[in-house]
Amino acid sequence: MNEPPRLPGGGFSAWNRDRLAVARRGADECGDVWQLEPGVYVAATAGPCEAVLRRAQDFPKAPSPLFPPMKGANRAPTAEERAHAHAARMRGLRAQAVAARIGEIAPGAASFAEQWPTDQDVEVLPAARHALAEIGVRFLFSEDAPALLPFAAQLFLAREVLVRPSRWEWPRWIPTPARRFRTRQQAAFTDALRPIVRRRCSSGRPGADVLGQMLQPSAHYGPLPEEAVLDTLPGITVATFEAPTRAAAWILLHLARHPQAADRVAAEAASLPADPGATTSTHVDNLRYTQAVVREVLRLYPPSWLLTRQVARQTQLADYTLDAGSTVLVCPYTAHRDTREHPEPDQFRPERWLDGSGSTASPGAFLSFGTGPHGCEGAALAMAMLTLLTAHTARTLRLSEPPGPEPGYQVTSFEGLATTGLRLRATSRGPVQSRFV
Repeated sequence: MNEPPRLPGGGFSAWNRDRLAVARRGADECGDVWQLEPGVYVAATAGPCEAVLRRAQDFPKAPSPLFPPMKGANRAPTAEERAHAHAARMRGLRAQAVAARIGEIAPGAASFAEQWPTDQDVEVLPAARHALAEIGVRFLFSEDAPALLPFAAQLFLAREVLVRPSRWEWPRWIPTPARRFRTRQQAAFTDALRPIVRRRCSSGRPGADVLGQMLQPSAHYGPLPEEAVLDTLPGITVATFEAPTRAAAWILLHLARHPQAADRVAAEAASLPADPGATTSTHVDNLRYTQAVVREVLRLYPPSWLLTRQVARQTQLADYTLDAGSTVLVCPYTAHRDTREHPEPDQFRPERWLDGSGSTASPGAFLSFGTGPHGCEGAALAMAMLTLLTAHTARTLRLSEPPGPEPGYQVTSFEGLATTGLRLRATSRGPVQSRFV
């Protein structure tokens, strides 16, 4: 059988010491697909990564829900009910729905910048997480968001505890302390959400938010059962701000390290309305350079830099044969550094996402939100949140790293790519003259 090459000196021990370095070395030395351990392969460049993500029948996503159906519920939703729930949820998350609600997203982004303490070092991840959680939870639940936000914060904490690196991989049926904590927080969130669902249903006013879309009866299916509505909401609630928080920290770090880019974002953002609630999708569409900055940072540091897929049956990938039951690690981090897709791939060059006239361009592979059937359903919401957060921050503040010979943060890569411990300092920018870029 024609197997992918094995990386010399690779294996799990080297991988666990420095995942990013081994991933880069595997792509450089072995090419498109390489073998980490027997039965574990890494799709390292754009072509194989896209092939795996698009061929969901050959490479299905491993069924590992972070928030599984609650025991003691009336019944677990069926596969058909979950599919209808997903379709209903997507009605509220698709690009057109996000564009129609930009005025609800912008105030939270502006508030983040306005409330940043100046002339002191601020830890970025907690501040960004709090702001993005407020935006994301409000997008899902509108006026009911304040009541649910504390429970969403506890869900995030449960997720962090559950995915924390451990020496042991316990079977799923063992009630470890982390899993018991997850179950308690999931139950608390569901208990807080259930009366909201019942109130909206009984009043006949489901709402125009994502929850409201899930409560709208389908023409072909009718209303979703209550448990099907509640089943996936813990996961999507955390997802609205978990990966965007990691991305926001990388973006803010780049604004600090590239002041000319930050100045250009600030000049572009000066065209935004003084009242953030008056912001429309047209305003966001005009933030072309800002969107290019966001995409470039996401290219360099995709928050979900490694995606896991299983091999359903013996199949071919990049001229190699992979056996059923094998694991494929899809690596957007190295795919985005494929020189065939992005010249000078390690350089921060937002201009690569613009054509000569400043309009949006697509220079190469972009997998920060995945692709194919399991692509990120919140991609449009995440881009809107991050674009507005970047624009308002640059318009209001100048960011810098605290003085010191070494970076004051650690790059962690176990679950996602994050800047743990990152601190930045802000000074007020003052008035900025608007100009279109």
